[in-house]
Amino acid sequence: MHLFRLALVLASAVGLAACQGTSTVGTVDDTDTRSGSASSSDSASTSGTGDDSVSSADTTTTTGAGTTPGSLQGHPLDDPAGMLAARTIYFEFDSSEVPASERPTIEAHARYLSRHSGALVTLEGHADERGSREYNIALGEQRAGAVRQLMTLLGAANPQIRAVSYGEERPAASGHDESAWRLNRRVEIVYRVRE
Repeated sequence: MHLFRLALVLASAVGLAACQGTSTVGTVDDTDTRSGSASSSDSASTSGTGDDSVSSADTTTTTGAGTTPGSLQGHPLDDPAGMLAARTIYFEFDSSEVPASERPTIEAHARYLSRHSGALVTLEGHADERGSREYNIALGEQRAGAVRQLMTLLGAANPQIRAVSYGEERPAASGHDESAWRLNRRVEIVYRVRE
């Protein structure tokens, strides 16, 4: 009986130690070559490839209403019901002005970035197929720049945000009508590093 109690105490101690000190860190590396125009945090534009490496802390330990101390909760960026789940900002035709309906999404991501100084995002600007390739690259860059400017005004640090334009080259929807074009006029928020 004494050995059974000792084994139970040791198993409990090992389990408790494992729960207190674990976090899972994963890395995803998507190394496809992407042509486009990229703006670094110092606003210089270059053409080249995009690297969407994501370093993520997939789990965190939190306490609060409905949770128990030491319980494992998902990362806020992975919560499908949270504001951070929305990562696409849609624009009107031939416009780089952020629509009022899209501001809550940008505000949520800016708040996350301001609270997590190590987090890094890429803003991928896109356009529909209408217009020349050069015009659409410039429009995608203006759209990404408008989202970046709003994020920095809301508290995110400029070095956390990289802007890239793919113009019409990476459509979200195929088709040659307004229903497809509406989905292609966008900025996608891609987390390269998250905390």
